[in-house]
Amino acid sequence: MPGVYDREKKSAITRSISSSYSKAVSTYFGKNTPDVDLALGSHRAYIAALEAHGTDVIVLPEMSDHPDCCFVEDTAIMIDDKVVISNMGHPSRVGEELAVKEYLSKDYDIIKMPNNCRLDGGDVVFYDDCFLIGISSRTNNHGAEFLGKEIKENGYDVRFIDIPHSTLHLTTVCSTPRPGTMIMAEGHLNEDAFSFVDEIIRIPNSESYASNVLGYSNNRVIIPNDFPQTRQILLDHSFSITSVDMAPIMEADGSLTCLSVFIK
Repeated sequence: MPGVYDREKKSAITRSISSSYSKAVSTYFGKNTPDVDLALGSHRAYIAALEAHGTDVIVLPEMSDHPDCCFVEDTAIMIDDKVVISNMGHPSRVGEELAVKEYLSKDYDIIKMPNNCRLDGGDVVFYDDCFLIGISSRTNNHGAEFLGKEIKENGYDVRFIDIPHSTLHLTTVCSTPRPGTMIMAEGHLNEDAFSFVDEIIRIPNSESYASNVLGYSNNRVIIPNDFPQTRQILLDHSFSITSVDMAPIMEADGSLTCLSVFIK
């Protein structure tokens, strides 16, 4: 059934903020040094929001030698009963995937990428019965093609999307909150590549960060706080909104989806 895969969100793997979070990679949104204490507060609020929407949250321990370790989305891509473990695109993040792999290996078939592949899970969006894979500064053609092959084996369609240098990942500037709908920040992606989408909700470029939302059933969404235009746009499209202060996460280029791997 279209969209069910993505929007049930019964369980999620998260990871605590690293004690070295102040050294997290910050290129696109960060204006200040990432703050560990503030990020811990946002992370707690994020987990509370997931739980309030019915998600059972697993919290893995922090990794002091990996400042970006809270961004677990990049480590693994779920495809029904199997999971592809990523070779992440930034060298400082190698090793973050190991604990996620160990946890998931209890219930899922583990697929490891070949060495020539690079891919961040942030470049993968599940739209109804189709996986969109971004080819970006973090995801190369080898990684995208390898993941695409694994996805097609499970009967899903695959589309490849070129990601411009103006954004880190595909999920940084788009998300899918309900079947048939995509939220997309203006001025980043070539909309001709999304002609298959039934409804595109456009977010002003000045609030492009807020185009990354978490969609639940019955038109419920979690969005980042302090983006008033986005909030009104989504209210006008009949969404019920919960907001979380993501400013400390934004300082390290992280968004809502970055903090979880959703599992069945």
